[in-house]
Amino acid sequence: MSETSKPKDLLMDRAPRLGDRLLPISEAERQARVRLAACYRVFDHLGWTESIFNHITLRVPGPETVFLINPFGLHYSEVTASNLVAVDLEGRPVRPAGHPLNLAGFVIHGAIHGHIQAAHCVMHTHTTTGSAVACLEDGLSHDSFYGAQLHGQVAYHDFEGVTVNLEERARMLASIGDRRVLILRNHGLLTWGETLEEAFMWLWLLQRACDIQIAAASVGRMTRLSADVLARTRLQAGARQPELCRAVFDAWVRKVDALDASYRD
Repeated sequence: MSETSKPKDLLMDRAPRLGDRLLPISEAERQARVRLAACYRVFDHLGWTESIFNHITLRVPGPETVFLINPFGLHYSEVTASNLVAVDLEGRPVRPAGHPLNLAGFVIHGAIHGHIQAAHCVMHTHTTTGSAVACLEDGLSHDSFYGAQLHGQVAYHDFEGVTVNLEERARMLASIGDRRVLILRNHGLLTWGETLEEAFMWLWLLQRACDIQIAAASVGRMTRLSADVLARTRLQAGARQPELCRAVFDAWVRKVDALDASYRD
């Protein structure tokens, strides 16, 4: 998630857990792997990448709380369905993994998957405009088409350093509350959803709001929207419409499929 002078401190042990038994890969997990791998390629296509850092996680359907995460050391363009790592809530792979895990990814995503029952997908980015807005004292402006849809939906969490401290998880969860959009101050962006498509749509809205806010700041002051318009637009947010969320994400998957479908391997 971030550079450090002690790389080993960011890596998780690769020994399998979950009662020392290996979970077989179900058909539901296979489908989740392909969908999540596609998401990594979509992020790469959109430029929402940060070298080998940042994470998108997806819970595997089933009785165990297991989620898929990118292997540490690979660029998003290298992530495939088969090299995603399935981990438990202790951050341990449930079967042998060919790559280590980023501790910061486990701290953030494990906390949300483990304590917010509806959080099936979590996304975290360090885009330039997203991080720029995260550094602003006033945070995100809601005076844009995208920002207005996020009115009342954005939580903030103060920066405490590289997210490798397990004790920070409780404070981060308290900051999130019941909101699905989180701005990590002086850091980056995070969203979660009951589906991958919903989490993507929340992040799309947030990223576009940040893009427009930073672009507008260079030329003038944004026109203020009324409280009535903000309240109405909030209820019309695209992320609240499951069919729209899926249609938007599917369109991006078709785009990356046309360029390179190797993520399905």
